[in-house]
Amino acid sequence: MRANPASTVAYGPWPGAKPDAPREGQVRLALKCAADGSTVLGDLYHAQPLRVLFPFSERGDLFQAAIACVSGGLVGGDRFEIHVSLAAQTKATIIGQAAEKIYRSPRAGCVVETSLHAGAGAWFEYLPQETILFDAAQLRRRTQVFMARGARFLGGGIMVFGRAARGEKLMQGLVHDAWEVRDSLGRLVWKDALHMDGDLEALLANPATFGGAAAYGSLIFASRNAAEHLESTRDVAGRVCSSALRIGATSFRDLLIVRFLGPNTLELRDAFASVWKHLRTAAGGLPPVMPRLWSI
Repeated sequence: MRANPASTVAYGPWPGAKPDAPREGQVRLALKCAADGSTVLGDLYHAQPLRVLFPFSERGDLFQAAIACVSGGLVGGDRFEIHVSLAAQTKATIIGQAAEKIYRSPRAGCVVETSLHAGAGAWFEYLPQETILFDAAQLRRRTQVFMARGARFLGGGIMVFGRAARGEKLMQGLVHDAWEVRDSLGRLVWKDALHMDGDLEALLANPATFGGAAAYGSLIFASRNAAEHLESTRDVAGRVCSSALRIGATSFRDLLIVRFLGPNTLELRDAFASVWKHLRTAAGGLPPVMPRLWSI
């Protein structure tokens, strides 16, 4: 791991915390452009149980920052706030340090508010790792993306319904996962929300909804030329999909949206990575690789 010694880093307290008390984790991360054109850390504040780490990136690839929940997951009543901003002309990948686990929450739910700001001409990759929903989990999450003129954003995530390795299914709970994208004038370009509540076993099994899928993924590419990459993205999706894994891609309003749905989480994860690598190379001229943390 690395850190820029010239940067500003602050560690937040955990006022009045008790072992079983809800946590209010925070991250405020700002990246800036150095005199030589490289992306460096501008400002950082993080409060337990969230931390920001700086893994080494591959030679020729982007600045990377990893957001970690050192407690291992979210429990009832937790509230996390994450704010990440990239200054003009910066390029960076923000990744989750590990899969995010949402534990059983029979009473209060978990809330995650994320705001991502891409400055003029910035290339912003946001790649949280899988969100694993335990049975009876309650999650309300909103991710807002703010795009300055000429910025490009590649982001998304995967949601896993239960713990297959433990033989656990997602039988009940609440999931509200919303995304918003706004342009340089603050106008809402796209809003999407997945909402599931109550008897989730029947909803996930219904062929008109999830058809027994074990995982679901969304990938978003926002750029003025997003539509130019639709056909090549569909070609890649066609090569990695299977009879069980379904992938769909569409483009509108300077957005390219790709959806993944399948019964095998690892197969879906690999397909997600294939499309991700294609887009970062075709649209960003970057190496067709995933961050090292993606494979750990």
